[in-house]
Amino acid sequence: MSSHATTIDHHHDSSTTTGIPNKKLLMWTFLASDCMFFGCLISTHLIYRLHPPPGNPSPRDIFNPPLTSFSTFILLMSSLLMALAVNAIQRGNVRSMRHMLLGTIFFGCIFLTCQVYEFTDFVQDKHMTISNCILGSTFFTLTGTHGCHVAIGVLWLTLMYIRSFQPANVQADRRWFARSLLHIVGFIAAIGLSMYLVLDFVHMAQASALSGFLRHDALAIAGAIVSYVALNLLTRTHSPVDFGEANAIDVESMGLYWHFVDIVWIIIFTVVYLLEYI
Repeated sequence: MSSHATTIDHHHDSSTTTGIPNKKLLMWTFLASDCMFFGCLISTHLIYRLHPPPGNPSPRDIFNPPLTSFSTFILLMSSLLMALAVNAIQRGNVRSMRHMLLGTIFFGCIFLTCQVYEFTDFVQDKHMTISNCILGSTFFTLTGTHGCHVAIGVLWLTLMYIRSFQPANVQADRRWFARSLLHIVGFIAAIGLSMYLVLDFVHMAQASALSGFLRHDALAIAGAIVSYVALNLLTRTHSPVDFGEANAIDVESMGLYWHFVDIVWIIIFTVVYLLEYI
């Protein structure tokens, strides 16, 4: 393994004209186009904030800085785990990479849960929607687009995690495809039920009705437990896998996307939230 690892260059590819692996070059090209897309959305928000129309609500009366700061910290920590996952697969440590990917997925889901809670609070309690004011239109479009990018990233991470269990001899293990489908279903169920339970728990805590949480969400809790148990059982495989140091470029490309999403959120957090309190 050590002699094989020295022959792999994770940063340059002599078979390409640019010296950059095609997958990484394609990802950089996509991210460049996404920079222009987010630049337009952020610029539009700033223009309307500098010249707000009459009757536009004040962002200070709408925003929740502690919640947004917490979700920002969570997303930054997910970038650290993503970097550790890339480092692990470059050293051929698939098991460590899986743990780091799971942590990144977990933190990404926490960020999405915070965003769903924030949007719900803005619409139901603050009465700001995407159509009743300019602030709502630019804010929900910008942050909602970023949230979609995070959701796509979580899905990509999940698929990469499941891909790491592909057996070296797929023909000999005909149950691989069915097990992969069960893995995907289990992940979707676990993530969806967990987000639902967290949001419902926070809602009941604010309404001082925690006593009825277990009765109200008994089925969701049972479903989440079954999903986590199923995921644990599906990961118990001792056969050789067709995933290792040679797949580092795939994880690196995914890491580039995830770091880009985090950098964009830092800009959004600074421009949309923090500037209102300076």
